[in-house]
Amino acid sequence: MAQFRKRMPQPKEPGLLIVISGPSGVGKDTILRRLFQLAPELKYSVSYTTRPPRPGEVDGQSYTFVTEDEFKRLIETKEFLEWAQVYDQYYGTSRKRVEDALARGEDIILKIDVQGAAFVKKRKPDALFIFITPPSTDELLQRLTGRNTESPAALERRQREALVELGLAKDYEHVVCNRDVEESAREILAMIAAEHERRRQRA
Repeated sequence: MAQFRKRMPQPKEPGLLIVISGPSGVGKDTILRRLFQLAPELKYSVSYTTRPPRPGEVDGQSYTFVTEDEFKRLIETKEFLEWAQVYDQYYGTSRKRVEDALARGEDIILKIDVQGAAFVKKRKPDALFIFITPPSTDELLQRLTGRNTESPAALERRQREALVELGLAKDYEHVVCNRDVEESAREILAMIAAEHERRRQRA
């Protein structure tokens, strides 16, 4: 019997859902690129959006780009774990992509805005929620201005919304100040490892 027990396969530890938010210009994409270099086993949930691609963005990798009509059809068919309208465009997370990854025991990262994170917290309260902040608000506003990707009116709106979002960092269990990309990526990896350890101890 003892030998039989030794051969029994260990149950697979469920995957961890990691939600990362932060205002525009805070460096979320740069941190995530380094994070996936350090831990390629992590998965990324590609969001749906109705906004047009920016230079260098690839459909199916950066986002799944769809029309507004298609997005609304996906809402009706309950495809989304969460969705929100941000800056006159729609963004949504595929429920199936996330649930399939978690069922396979994979850790999956969502990069979503504060609206979407609030929806996910209601549906997946055991997820790991991380908010990225800038070293200072002045530096954040400078980064937004330096991107040169929006009209003056759109830029002003993003700056205003970014300041509002910074005030919501208190709603997240973990906050990472992005002073250095390498340091921020490793801090997030440590948070993921600590959460897995907490779950193993509770099991």
